[in-house]
Amino acid sequence: MNTRQEHGSGRLDDAARAGWLYYVAGNTQDQIAGKLGVSRQTAQRLVSLAVSEGLIRVRVDHPIANCLDLAARLQSRFALDLVEVVPSDPDSTSTTIGIAEAAAAEIERRLRSTDPIVMAIGTGRTLKAAIEQLPPMECPQHKVVSLTGNISPDGSAAFYNVIFTMADRIKARSFPMPLPVIASSPEEREMLLGQPMIQQTLALAARADVTFVGIGDLGPRAPLYEDGFITDAELKALQKAGAAGEIVGWSFDRDGRMIDGITNERVASAPIPSREKSLVIALAMGERKLPAIQAAITRRLVNGLITDERTAAALLETR
Repeated sequence: MNTRQEHGSGRLDDAARAGWLYYVAGNTQDQIAGKLGVSRQTAQRLVSLAVSEGLIRVRVDHPIANCLDLAARLQSRFALDLVEVVPSDPDSTSTTIGIAEAAAAEIERRLRSTDPIVMAIGTGRTLKAAIEQLPPMECPQHKVVSLTGNISPDGSAAFYNVIFTMADRIKARSFPMPLPVIASSPEEREMLLGQPMIQQTLALAARADVTFVGIGDLGPRAPLYEDGFITDAELKALQKAGAAGEIVGWSFDRDGRMIDGITNERVASAPIPSREKSLVIALAMGERKLPAIQAAITRRLVNGLITDERTAAALLETR
């Protein structure tokens, strides 16, 4: 059983989702089952629970209803394949609370599949918070591959690289990228990526079925800078070039175009997997990240998004 459904609030959330999909969005119970990853019988019970608990009247009387509405509007406007919007805590300044939990539930749902999948994983604070919430699982049928290197500039393990934490929790075959996040030169990058072992990892990443990544901003408190992967001079050069955000080290501008040169010519990360053939889900929220999130979903650098109400509303207000 889904971990979220073992708790009353999680069960009511799922019932509210099912009720909204049935009574508001007009989905059939078979469609609801597919979207929630449950059996048709479970979908039917969730719709019934929404009614019996008083969540359904003329509208869905539950805070999740606004989130579902925002998600549907975001999905339609930006042609995304998956959107989940979680409630915002007006008193919180956290950039992970809510979306880390939602991401953990989505990752767990994918890993519960008996059919083998390849899951690609990025890096960052939000993704690390999500992985830490996964329950212990036995997933020998799946492969998990890191999109980015796990070595910091000083040679130590990159703190927010999550592949090893994930491997320990889910007992799946895991494929790290034993490289620096950003190489010292384009020549070093090409030499490192040309190694047979790395070529195999890159090939595996390219055929990922589902990918989870964070989106980093490139303002004064850019994670790439604060974590020591780029210098102050490099950050300023990226800003001058119009960089708005980065995904696994790949920097892009407000239009979602990759920045030429600077650090992108030295990034040792795998390319972002195909958004035409697979699902690439970004976990991101907060005003600081708005330009980067908007660029990523407008340019289709990702085709899935897990965010919060405030961020979703702000994205819908942009032109």
